[in-house]
Amino acid sequence: MLNHDDRVRQEFARQADTFSASSAITDVELTQRFITALGEAARGYVLDVACGPGILSAAIAKAAREVVAFDLTPEMLKKAAQRCGEAGVGNVSFREGNAAELPFANSTFDAAVTRLSVHHFQRPDRVMSEIFRVLRPGGRLVVADVVTSEQPAEAELQNAIEVLRDPSHVRMLPGSELTALVTGAGFAVEALTSWDKAREFEEWMGIVNDPSRVLPLRPVVRALAACGASAGMGLRLDGNAIRFVHRWNLIAARKPAI
Repeated sequence: MLNHDDRVRQEFARQADTFSASSAITDVELTQRFITALGEAARGYVLDVACGPGILSAAIAKAAREVVAFDLTPEMLKKAAQRCGEAGVGNVSFREGNAAELPFANSTFDAAVTRLSVHHFQRPDRVMSEIFRVLRPGGRLVVADVVTSEQPAEAELQNAIEVLRDPSHVRMLPGSELTALVTGAGFAVEALTSWDKAREFEEWMGIVNDPSRVLPLRPVVRALAACGASAGMGLRLDGNAIRFVHRWNLIAARKPAI
């Protein structure tokens, strides 16, 4: 039986091409939100936690002194290196490892970013504490993830759908819990923004690159939408298409200066 880290590696090795090419992942507006939220910290030494295909790493590197792209999956790090090479940035280094055990000294970085990652962490509290540890006093954190409903039943249903789609998914948090995760690690939240991203079932399923999951999940999600079940994500039918939204929360926070 696979442990969680191996499951993540397996999933994202298979998804490397489709994930990297997805318009939902490569969204320029989302990348710009991170750069804006980083502010002056974007010019320093920046850690990209769970960097995936390196979209943020490549963008931040254009102004940063140096960026470390950190991820658990070797195939994603290869994608990140390729993207940074194509972007012509040479100030990015690539490290493989587990975000719950960051291999960096205390107070190393001026800033850290992580996006679309918290729902894959078995111990998100541990990851957030590690990020806090490796940031210098006064360092900046920008974290963004899709969040679920504040209603437990809706959140449970949405997370069940997500796990059936991708078993490396652990738990999508309600927005209030994501904020509490950040403050619980010791950060002071300075800004929080939310927005909805329209999605379509076939596009979303295509990213996981496993057609065998589509056939059983499609009728389940279609039936939920037909009976008016939101599942925490506004499920609805639009002709033959199944549509929904992902609610994003982006939090900009700071490690208190000593």
